[in-house]
Amino acid sequence: MTAPPDQTAVPRQGPAPGQDAAIDPKQLPLARRALAELVGTALLVTVVVGSGIMAVELSPRDTGLQLLENSTATVFGLAALILIFGPVSGAHFNPVVTAADCTLQGRPLRDLAAYVPAQVAGAIGGAVLANLMFDLPAVTASQHDRAEAHLWLGEVIATLGLIVLIFSLVRTERTALAAPAVGAYIGAAYWFTSSTSFANPAVTIGRAFSDTFAGIAPTSVPGFVLAQLAGAAAGVALVLIFYPGKVPVRR
Repeated sequence: MTAPPDQTAVPRQGPAPGQDAAIDPKQLPLARRALAELVGTALLVTVVVGSGIMAVELSPRDTGLQLLENSTATVFGLAALILIFGPVSGAHFNPVVTAADCTLQGRPLRDLAAYVPAQVAGAIGGAVLANLMFDLPAVTASQHDRAEAHLWLGEVIATLGLIVLIFSLVRTERTALAAPAVGAYIGAAYWFTSSTSFANPAVTIGRAFSDTFAGIAPTSVPGFVLAQLAGAAAGVALVLIFYPGKVPVRR
């Protein structure tokens, strides 16, 4: 994600000899950006679900160690995917991030209409891929019930924090830090939230297609998604309070 360009007419220098001009994701064809969101979200869910399956295989009797293994893989995998796909689509991989970008940064609604289906389809495909890699049936509906109020609260907090983090970086022109910062936040939120920080409606839907460590029962998905939407709305409100416009970074 990138902040809207500064409207002040300032002469820009071209790239140095031997260097390419930076890519502006909003100038790329929408189809290419939507494809990047599909592939990136698929790989993210593959990381989450696949590392959960591997964690259970490696540490079958230690749930805490399983969560450590799962969260560690997610931290590094998410950071790497943001670095790969950020220059193409903004590396949202998350419908609430795209919606917040439309609200806060003026991203066109046509992007939301293209990104969200791509993210959901990618998430489902990523779960199927993880299942197949570990010789499981392609689709196994999760039996992991997560329909409890304290878990919904965990999702509100996890999503709120994610939105505030991302758009504090955007509005202070520090998006170069997004990959490590977002990866670190999600890794921490695995441990400080009761829900282990899904914080993503598309990923939540995808994880319902794998009856493994990282799965969520289909009946638990609506409650999680509603909690994530509430957390995103609260996060947008906080961003507007703390960062009402582009804020220069004090050095």
